[in-house]
Amino acid sequence: MWLTRELTAEFATAKRELPRAKKALPIDTSGKIDEEAWTDALTEYGPAARAGDLVQITKIEYEDKRLVFEINGGFKGGRKWYERIQVTGGAGVRTAPIRQVSAAPAGTSIALVFPSGVPPLEAKEVKQYLASLFDFEQRSATEQYVKSLPEPFQAAIHEKRAVEGMDQDMVLLALGRPDSKVRETIDGVEVEDWIYGKPPGKIVFVRFQRRKVVEIRERYAGLGGSVAPPLEPK
Repeated sequence: MWLTRELTAEFATAKRELPRAKKALPIDTSGKIDEEAWTDALTEYGPAARAGDLVQITKIEYEDKRLVFEINGGFKGGRKWYERIQVTGGAGVRTAPIRQVSAAPAGTSIALVFPSGVPPLEAKEVKQYLASLFDFEQRSATEQYVKSLPEPFQAAIHEKRAVEGMDQDMVLLALGRPDSKVRETIDGVEVEDWIYGKPPGKIVFVRFQRRKVVEIRERYAGLGGSVAPPLEPK
């Protein structure tokens, strides 16, 4: 779970051409790819990214012996996936300055295959396994984006926490993809809750209105889902 949160929304630079593909393209832990599968996908669907393009991990899924990484929204991802990233400033909303790096035009999926099941992993280990495909050290776009934010948002992202006023992209960078989402209408206003954590343990609820955080609450849930009284909103 922590691996998913640490790597979701992570930017990298493609080291080689990445084909679009409906099925995740395999790569083993030695960095070897299935050349035939990659070539067939490239011939049929064209490139999702070329060497030097900026890409982003947008989703991670655990399978039996594979970690599947959705890149730039996956096969059906829009060609302008990078324009979803926004910065809120005194003059309103503007797109973050990631165009200084060439953004990949489309999306795909990559499957990191393990010989006998997915072991416990840290983010740095996954980056090493994917080093033949991605350069995670060239993070100028992510850094420029974060540095363009107001100081409280920068600090919260570095500390892996959400604060009021963040938009959804900032929360993804801070906390990663939520375990679940719930939408409802309260007094005529549509809200969306992003829920992090599962019982037993701490559960964090991040509430959005119009894609902006308006409330963060923490609760502790025991076995069976029993929930303690909520902590005061942050």
